Amino acid sequence: MSQAADAQKERDYYFDNAKFILIFLVVFGHFISPIKNQNEWLYTIYNFIYTFHMPAFILIAGFFTKSVNKEGYLPKIFRKVLVPYIVFQIIYTFFYFDLYSKDEVKLDFFDPHWTLWFLLSLVFWNILLKLFVKFKYPLAIAIVIGVLAGYIHDIGTFLSLLRTFVFFPVFLLGHLLEKRDFKRILQPSRKAAAAAFLIVLFVTYHFVFPNGTKEWLLSSSSYAEILGIYSWAGGFIRLGMYAVMFLATFSILAIIPRRRMFFTELGERTLYIYLLHGFVVKWLFTTELFKSIEQNGWYIILVLLAMMVTLFLASKPVIAIAQPLIELRWSKLKKMLN
Repeated sequence: MSQAADAQKERDYYFDNAKFILIFLVVFGHFISPIKNQNEWLYTIYNFIYTFHMPAFILIAGFFTKSVNKEGYLPKIFRKVLVPYIVFQIIYTFFYFDLYSKDEVKLDFFDPHWTLWFLLSLVFWNILLKLFVKFKYPLAIAIVIGVLAGYIHDIGTFLSLLRTFVFFPVFLLGHLLEKRDFKRILQPSRKAAAAAFLIVLFVTYHFVFPNGTKEWLLSSSSYAEILGIYSWAGGFIRLGMYAVMFLATFSILAIIPRRRMFFTELGERTLYIYLLHGFVVKWLFTTELFKSIEQNGWYIILVLLAMMVTLFLASKPVIAIAQPLIELRWSKLKKMLN
């Protein structure tokens, strides 16, 4: 095998490794969310991983949009992303109705349930990308729009518009990056700097800014809602958060292993894990599990549970059963039954 082929294979391993590690952090972040306010270290961990886990996911998603100008690109996105959004919005509606014993079923496609915001935003990001690739300074314009969007008080979670505009610069940057850029990020000399920055960021969150960063990281509230008053300062804070987010995202990507790992293959199944883990986590929220963990200080259980759920949802039987809902295909289920 040639050196070029080896390098290509290594980079493929890299992206699969990155996606699996990031989806585990997403699941872990949701596991600690109900009790994060009861423990200062958990709250620090929560803020720390929320600084980069979704931005890194979004950056990688943007990186794989090089065929945006090809014919049929958007219909393919609608089929792969918008259809699963509609399917799971319906499923979550009935799931919440049963789980929380609600009085009536309220089906609303304009207000995505919990994690489904990502799918809806992903559709909009791809639509915006078709337009922004024609601009002279697309990234600068996207950042300005992302900053200005925070001044709109009523935008909120409707159609996930605020998160769409705030995170679009990350998606756009991913599209603009080339493979050689990731090669520069992964240079050994930059790993130490990346690790040092992440350590400093964690310490800063814990000792300097222990509170007040969560809403900025979630990016689902206007500046007035976060600050309590309408203030022009919100835009400058958002710019600062962009700087931290970009640095943290590239830092975590710099320390991702490039070689094949035991979980590398599972990196191809992150959409399944993302869409399905919410049912497990939301159900566990209704039990006494988290209360017991908090009372006994068994926080390591959260790590173990997050890993177990991640691995289980990435298993071939689960993928085969869920494929008709996510991909509208039965091939894996047929293969398993034959």
